[in-house]
Amino acid sequence: MKYQDAGVDIDRKAGTLRAAAAKIKETYTPEVLHGIGAFGGMIDASKLKGLAQPVLVASTDGVGTKTMLAAQTGR
Repeated sequence: MKYQDAGVDIDRKAGTLRAAAAKIKETYTPEVLHGIGAFGGMIDASKLKGLAQPVLVASTDGVGTKTMLAAQTGR
């Protein structure tokens, strides 16, 4: 099964992200180590006590699990 068969438009998703990227970057603080394009957004968490050089990695999942669900439900 292809993403498109499940109703997922990868090109549209990429276009939407490109359009939003500038606005997203406006929210960055100095703690943002790496943003859009990496595995996840990397944030300096050195204000946490008792940890040596902590980095918080925030991510969202892709469409893979949703495609599997669509296939299982025939949609």
